[in-house]
Amino acid sequence: MYFHFLLSELPKDERDALIRQSKVRSCKRNEVLLTAGETSNFVYLVGSGLIRVVEVGGPDKDEVTTDFVRSGDIYLGASLEDNSYVASSTLVAALPSVIYQIPITVVREICLKSPDFSIKLLQMVMKRIGSLRGQLRRVSAMNAEDIVRRVLHELTQLAPAEGGGFDRRISQGVIASYTGLSRSMVNRTMKDMEDRGLLERVNDGVRVDPGFAFTDFGSLRPADSSEAAD
Repeated sequence: MYFHFLLSELPKDERDALIRQSKVRSCKRNEVLLTAGETSNFVYLVGSGLIRVVEVGGPDKDEVTTDFVRSGDIYLGASLEDNSYVASSTLVAALPSVIYQIPITVVREICLKSPDFSIKLLQMVMKRIGSLRGQLRRVSAMNAEDIVRRVLHELTQLAPAEGGGFDRRISQGVIASYTGLSRSMVNRTMKDMEDRGLLERVNDGVRVDPGFAFTDFGSLRPADSSEAAD
């Protein structure tokens, strides 16, 4: 099983028990992992790839990507209090992914036995909330180009390509659903950036200008240090 940093300090017998009770699932790109309204009794650990958290609403039933769950991250669902929950969002593989489905009962038991595990899990949840707040702020307060710039930089961390930048398989439709912009607006903005040398399509990746990493206050965004240990 993928050795997640959350499990690194657990006793071997507890890790082995978790592995035995977990399910491994390989997902193709655009495959639905969990549908809103479906009952689940798992938390979802992304071993590799990238998962989109999707909401569907509005009169046209438009799809909105509200969050990404990347390699090394966990989607908890509604709560660990009950053994199962009704999913409020749909989970879709943005890239080919390997997912570990861990029963809620197992995660809750580990939390009760290991305070360090609980603290790490809480830190991950807090980071996710902070990321969602940042995304809401971008969509509500920035112009189209600034929104696209920030999201493209974020994708270099969520779905990095081997040669730099982000994976080209992240479509403009997905970017549009995450930015809250129309696909045509995203297309025009990215084409303009490419014409100005701020964006380059190479091999399997899309490279973006390093300046996209700057915050509103003119300082570099902090480097992400939450990569999972191998």
